Amino acid sequence: MGGHCDPRFAAVRAAFAENFAERGEVGAAVCVVVGGEVVADLVGGWSDAARSRPWAPDTLVDFYSVGKAVVSLLALQLVDRGRIDLDAPIAGVWPQFARGGKEAVTLRQALCHRAGVPAIRSRLTDDDLWRWDRMVDALAATEAWWEPGTRHAYHTNTFGHLVGEVVRRVSGELPGDRLRGVVGPLEADLWFGVPPPQQHRCAEVLWAYRDLPPPDVDLDALPAGLPDDVLMNVLAHFNPPGYSSVGVVNSAQWRSAQVPSTNGHGTATGLARLYAALLRPGALLSPELLDHVTRVHSSGPCPILGEDVVFGLGFTPTSSWRPLGPNPRSFGHFGTGGSLGFADPDAGVAFGYVMNHVIPRWRSPRNQALVDAVYSCL
Repeated sequence: MGGHCDPRFAAVRAAFAENFAERGEVGAAVCVVVGGEVVADLVGGWSDAARSRPWAPDTLVDFYSVGKAVVSLLALQLVDRGRIDLDAPIAGVWPQFARGGKEAVTLRQALCHRAGVPAIRSRLTDDDLWRWDRMVDALAATEAWWEPGTRHAYHTNTFGHLVGEVVRRVSGELPGDRLRGVVGPLEADLWFGVPPPQQHRCAEVLWAYRDLPPPDVDLDALPAGLPDDVLMNVLAHFNPPGYSSVGVVNSAQWRSAQVPSTNGHGTATGLARLYAALLRPGALLSPELLDHVTRVHSSGPCPILGEDVVFGLGFTPTSSWRPLGPNPRSFGHFGTGGSLGFADPDAGVAFGYVMNHVIPRWRSPRNQALVDAVYSCL
């Protein structure tokens, strides 16, 4: 282990060490900011399967769906500046999207997973996955899976292209380019699309493959007559085949591409700095908008996640199933395997945790031990 930890937060250091000793951690980092002060910034373990490269303070790793909140922030900043309205049709800035029953889909519906396009219907390849225009064109052409606005289903992978293309249409910048302008002043090491000269810093992601379907799912061999929700679920994860990162996660193409729902890379310190900035009134979002978007906007059963869930607008509010500490106004986003970024306005806590041993799914004993340790010290 390396880094530093305020003696008052020794329980965080202890929980971090226990994650390696008892909970299967391979490489990881955690950063905690309280009241604007960094009280813990720790790294440990290994960034590769061979356990030859120690995890460093600048080690980058894929943090999966943690990136959904990050790309949402880019869109919400445009809302804050009056450049797009939450309740205006997306087709107003993206005319090609007005097909297949999606003509009236709003940014609000997209941000709370009610847009009706959690999967792309036309068959795609991983060569398509590296091409932003190809992905968003296929998404725009997809017929809605249900009447938008009438239900939600987690837009596992399409969320990033959906919200990210709104960002591009309004701002003229791809999400990764726009993100650099936001995180640069914060010195927050977060990326959509890691440039090749920086990829030597990337940790290998180590999946517990026994928990995964085979990466060579043959979409064309699926039996006819599958129920829509079953077909939607398969396509959401495996169209293109590498959309969920399976089989490509440690490749240069994946790291370079912009797949904001799934392949954001960064450090725990970068995530904590971003969430700490969100707690400073007006630094990234107006207090009024932040309060609005971090409330529950959709709740109920989700056919993709297979459980009852709650969604805010881009950010996930704390819930009994996926708690972000004990306070009711906490918000953030988990990622596959347990990576996590969140903020607690009541306690003044900003938190970032990333790791490379992915044991599905989001809520894990590792992140829960760290969060519990933080609050035991307050």
